[in-house]
Amino acid sequence: LQSFRAGQCAVVGEVLGKPEQVRRLAELGVREGTPIEMVQSGIPCIIRLAGSKLCFRESDLLSVMVRLGDAA
Repeated sequence: LQSFRAGQCAVVGEVLGKPEQVRRLAELGVREGTPIEMVQSGIPCIIRLAGSKLCFRESDLLSVMVRLGDAA
């Protein structure tokens, strides 16, 4: 997500981190295959998924890998 710009859409490719962090992000809907849109880039960043907006701090940014251009 670090190089993701506002307005870009993508699909979550992989979530990396401690098991409890990965589980918490999955509970929020951030899991492999989920389409997302960057609303505000930077730190913190805001993403939109499934009609909700989520705000991420820098430590969370490092654990979410995305595939650009795959989201509808």
